[in-house]
Amino acid sequence: MNVIDARGLRKSFGETIALDGVDLHVEEGRILGLIGPNGAGKSTALNAILGLTPYQGELRVLGRDPWGERDQLMRDVCFISDVAVLPRWMRVSQALDYVAGVHPRFDRAKAESFLAKTTIQHTSKIRQLSKGMVVQLHLALVMSIDARLLVLDEPTLGLDIIFRKQFYDSLLNDYFDRSRTIVVTTHQVEELQHILTDLMFMDRGRIVLNCTMEEFESRYVELTVNPDRAAAARALKPMYERQVFGRSILIFDLKPERGINPNIDRQQLASLGEARTPSIADLFVAVVGNQYAAQGAAQ
Repeated sequence: MNVIDARGLRKSFGETIALDGVDLHVEEGRILGLIGPNGAGKSTALNAILGLTPYQGELRVLGRDPWGERDQLMRDVCFISDVAVLPRWMRVSQALDYVAGVHPRFDRAKAESFLAKTTIQHTSKIRQLSKGMVVQLHLALVMSIDARLLVLDEPTLGLDIIFRKQFYDSLLNDYFDRSRTIVVTTHQVEELQHILTDLMFMDRGRIVLNCTMEEFESRYVELTVNPDRAAAARALKPMYERQVFGRSILIFDLKPERGINPNIDRQQLASLGEARTPSIADLFVAVVGNQYAAQGAAQ
């Protein structure tokens, strides 16, 4: 079953095209990382999924039309934005009381458990909390709701590295199961690579890469070679190359489209240097950076 089904999704703001014919299909029980530069269309896509903006094309979320059936949809969907908005006059205990009163699927004991890992006091007013503490409170509230779909837009923005790690550990250990689905966007891609099941890159309103993490690990290879092996490596037609401390680092696509590469395998590459799976960030630069380079060369 697909939790999200989008076909030909379009959205423009005046002459600016935010979504340019996006097809998006997310199965139940998956964790999708949606990665892209600022202005790529990520937040617009999330807003369409959440019923916060109208759109053109076909879109169903949990079988519903987000724009026309948002009230019903939000009983099964939770959202964490990049800016936690909570009433500054409210005390932490009142925030817990409020969410418990309005959402039937809120688990107060779970929220208390999340907060116990922080230094947040129940008697504190939200205006007395630091930015990081407000984010921690927001995460504790939302992750304690038993939702079928959790949408996270830069969820750990403003948090230190220790709590960011705790958050992603909690996401896997205390929240995620095979009946829940998670869509997350972040610029801190290295911290989320180990939790994803699926990966999607967006750029200028379009999806430029869409694969499972199993495919990511088997399809792409990063090769580091010394200068005397660089020419042999380049002859195998990498999709990207950069220089670091006099050595060449090349990224290869072992299953290219349109016959860009000859038939090569990981063992052949390993004979030339150090071969490993690239990071998401490095592959993103290879995919999106190549598109900008090609556009510049054509002008």
